[in-house]
Amino acid sequence: MTRRHACTVITLTATAFGQKPDRPTVRLQSTRASANFDLLGGSLIDFQLAGSINPLSWDSNAKADPSSPRSRGHFLCMDRWGQPSEAEKKNGMPFHGEAAAVAWKLSSNSASECQMQADLPIAQLRIERTAKLDGATLTVRERITNLGKLGRMYNVVQHPTIAPPFLDESTVVDANCGKGFAQSAPDVLLNPGFPAFRTLTNNPNPNVASFVIDGPTGWVTALAPTHNLAIGYVWSTRDYPWLNIWRHVTDGKPVARGLEFGTTGLHQPFPEMVRRGGRMLDRPLFAYIDAGETQERSYTAFLVRTPAGAKGVRAVEITKDQTEPHVQFIS
Repeated sequence: MTRRHACTVITLTATAFGQKPDRPTVRLQSTRASANFDLLGGSLIDFQLAGSINPLSWDSNAKADPSSPRSRGHFLCMDRWGQPSEAEKKNGMPFHGEAAAVAWKLSSNSASECQMQADLPIAQLRIERTAKLDGATLTVRERITNLGKLGRMYNVVQHPTIAPPFLDESTVVDANCGKGFAQSAPDVLLNPGFPAFRTLTNNPNPNVASFVIDGPTGWVTALAPTHNLAIGYVWSTRDYPWLNIWRHVTDGKPVARGLEFGTTGLHQPFPEMVRRGGRMLDRPLFAYIDAGETQERSYTAFLVRTPAGAKGVRAVEITKDQTEPHVQFIS
């Protein structure tokens, strides 16, 4: 069966009051799904099956100036994950880096894919992204170039964030991760630690934990029994050796879960990573890019209807000749 795709640049309509400027977005559409990127920050703000709901509805600040970039849905943390040092903060470096704090430019599009890019003025890095939607599978390839005259350490963390109504007390998160630690106590090993993070029914403690991936491929899924729907991600551990889980509750209700995979598992400024020797759990805490060098990383996002009674995901497999991942459910 031949699937048709359309990639269009659209502008969100003004609010009912008609006073605030619109936000430019880029939309990919297939017969089965759609994906929508916000060019003010580069976030994937809407990824959903036709006739279903959007798991990535989280917004860091819905009341912010709508003409300003901000992190929403699945956003990119670059050139860091977490806070800058005090000196860097004084020089204007934002939390999680500049990637979600600048406007992105659409560089080209075709029938099935879009290309966009952003320059990070303080970090002196350029990010070029190619996103392609095939059925209910979204493939994203990102090229990072050091525009500076010196080599430097940096980090890239993908920050998919699920939110209500997809996220509720019954939503289950699964992954193929190994040992880990809580960010509040990084020297205390969680082994095995992930089972306690599968559901979110009360105030989480800890609210952020990081895990290493054993094997060449990492995956994470969130399954919502209420909606018979799951969202998942698959990536090479050569690109992203860490999985970081963030959980947030307000008034006893889950409001956000971060399914974050990246080049680091330590939510600290670079000096702390250096103090620890640049590694934890035998994995690097940062990447290095030389002057003028370009590095490339990629991942696959997917949506799938879940069978009745599914209690989670046991495994996710994808090969080069497959368009969509094969998902094994826990019944």
